[in-house]
Amino acid sequence: MDFKNILICAPMAGVSDHPFRVMARRFGADLCVSEMISSVAMHYEDKKTASLAKIEGDDTPLSIQIFGHDPEIMAKSAYQLSSGTYKHTQGDILPVAIDINMGCPVKKIVNSGDGSALMRDLPLCKKIISECVNASRVPVTVKMRAGWDKSSINCVELAKIAEDAGASAITIHARTRSQMYEPSANWEIIKMVKDAVAIPVIGNGDIFSAEDAKNMIAQTGCDSVMVGRGAMGNPFIFEQIRAILNGEEYSLPSVEKRLNTAREQLTMLAHEKGERVGVCEARKHLAWYTKGMRFSSGARGMINSVCTLDDVNKVIDFLMESANI
Repeated sequence: MDFKNILICAPMAGVSDHPFRVMARRFGADLCVSEMISSVAMHYEDKKTASLAKIEGDDTPLSIQIFGHDPEIMAKSAYQLSSGTYKHTQGDILPVAIDINMGCPVKKIVNSGDGSALMRDLPLCKKIISECVNASRVPVTVKMRAGWDKSSINCVELAKIAEDAGASAITIHARTRSQMYEPSANWEIIKMVKDAVAIPVIGNGDIFSAEDAKNMIAQTGCDSVMVGRGAMGNPFIFEQIRAILNGEEYSLPSVEKRLNTAREQLTMLAHEKGERVGVCEARKHLAWYTKGMRFSSGARGMINSVCTLDDVNKVIDFLMESANI
């Protein structure tokens, strides 16, 4: 897998599931990354984790992201996923890469010593990356943050460690763990990493428009761009970014296009996860798709109370009628 000049849909727990990725691909994402998968849960053959690791025929190329802090267990996960030997998910479709999560800032993750907590122990990071690279049948990438906090910005050091350990690419989210998702990302951090290593560097953080992606590349020299929150309810951002990078004009999606895309994604979600679970998850996606849309404020209560797929379709039909579609 070449990690240069591609648009990547970010791994987001509880968001970037199969239906979400299908829409991202349709509108121009070159690579998607799975929701993060617990190496410990894999070790104990958890069935829910197995479902997260399953790759469908319409979901390639896919990188699978793993998290944990035990080098041996992480390496075992990297091998099983890259070779298609993980219980319950054996098959011919393999990921194109294994991504190591060293950036998740969520409290329950870092309290277990995982995610961005790893950036406080660089020798452990080196061991995890080395063992995963040695075990994996596909390239290994590393996703990190700027550091733990403003007094310990060590992403350049970790990037060099990752490169020396055999990582094929690095994704840098230009915030520290203590910043979570506020304030604005400091893209200068991405440039520092890009200047320090020879392997591809993927920029991540505050890409909410095509212009943001163009500016990030210009300011940092990053090889590729990863879009996370900017793609929520907006898979169209990928085709917009591709257009502006090619010097082409683009137009924002019509209300009809947004609603029809939402209907297709949420129908798929309900069918895959079951109506009860799927529709509960559909609420947030529908809110994202309709944000800023005329009459959407009047539908907010309807969105928050949908319980069936029929309810979801009624909300979409209401918005269609309100827009005279």
